[in-house]
Amino acid sequence: MAKNWGRCSPASHSHALARPVSNARAAADSRLDLSREGRKQGHLNLYISLGDRENLPTPTLQLLAAPTSTVLAPLVPISFFVVFITDVFRRLLANFKEAARGGWSPLRLCLPGVPVRSGDATFPKAMDNVTVRQGESATLRCSVDNRVTRVAWLNRSSILYAGNDKWCLDPRVVLLANTKTQYSIQIHDVDVYDEGPYTCSVQTDNHPKTSRVHLIVQVSPKITEISSDISINEGGNVSLTCIATGRPDPTITWRHISPKAVGFISEDEYLEITGITREQSGEYECSASNDVAAPVVQRVKVTVNYPPYISDAKSTGVPVGQKGILLCEASAVPSADFQWYKDDKRLAEGQKGLKVENKAFFSRLTFFNVSEQDYGNYTCVASNQLGNTNASMILYGPGAVHDGNNGAWRRGGCAWLLALPLAQLARLF
Repeated sequence: MAKNWGRCSPASHSHALARPVSNARAAADSRLDLSREGRKQGHLNLYISLGDRENLPTPTLQLLAAPTSTVLAPLVPISFFVVFITDVFRRLLANFKEAARGGWSPLRLCLPGVPVRSGDATFPKAMDNVTVRQGESATLRCSVDNRVTRVAWLNRSSILYAGNDKWCLDPRVVLLANTKTQYSIQIHDVDVYDEGPYTCSVQTDNHPKTSRVHLIVQVSPKITEISSDISINEGGNVSLTCIATGRPDPTITWRHISPKAVGFISEDEYLEITGITREQSGEYECSASNDVAAPVVQRVKVTVNYPPYISDAKSTGVPVGQKGILLCEASAVPSADFQWYKDDKRLAEGQKGLKVENKAFFSRLTFFNVSEQDYGNYTCVASNQLGNTNASMILYGPGAVHDGNNGAWRRGGCAWLLALPLAQLARLF
């Protein structure tokens, strides 16, 4: 917009430059600038609509033919509507109609005025901030009385409604009430870009007045980034990340999903575990909450790898001709591979009279028809890529006395032991 057009005369002529542009652009780019060129006169530079507004009072204004010209051409008829002011100088936003030309023009409107202090009038009443959730509807209410002759709602410098006339193109903004006591609008499907100041401007016979309300948009928490599932060797360090957005900013908490875990273990976006143990494996839950909606949660699986550990390997006694079982239980991640040896000889799968059955956490060696040659010392070896371990056990017959502490056994006497305790048999079958 051209500046340096010269000051308005003491008679308060309005100077403007005719420069048609598209209506859509001008509507979106409504701008104003109040230059303080004197304590008793306010100068307003703005874009104003020359669109259709009927039955409004017609002031006397003049049109500047060119930025450097001093020739003033009359601009009539013109529609005029005051909608708001500043705290110090009267700020006037006008809608003009030029019957002969139409289109849009940048104008400088100069009107005499005196300083105006905030709070000179008791209306419109001060408004509390309005808080809504994203996607809901926001209602902005402005209380007025019978002294009001003109009303308008603005968002920053853009007019939303002037009286019953809608100025904005947003279909979500609607006029809710225009009565002697209330002037209200509603914004549907509110989003974060709607947040900010809104101004209710009223005109009385004496002074224009404004009241401002701040629209606050709350947004439910959303986890936007979280660590992937991780596999790590025991003793390593783990760092988990959980990033979330929301308005207000959500609180992030981590907890270990485990029967032994108690409460939250971290209240931060980052969870650090130093020297992780096998007991700390499992799922870790990230929760993001900000009291706008229910917390959102996502989980990360942490797998802790460790070498095999044989937890159960017991000797057993079986009479000749009966079925016997040796069991070797081992804990390991990844799962252990099992091998069986008698003395120093490896037992192969499918060997006559034997069956080797390997599962994730145990291996079972079955003798279908125990013979004297089957008695002796057996070794179970469990291994994975992190290491291996072994345990020895004895298959013995009736009359053998077995020392459960050192694995020794001997013939003699008439007593013999059952192949497996009943509890183990129940677990196997």
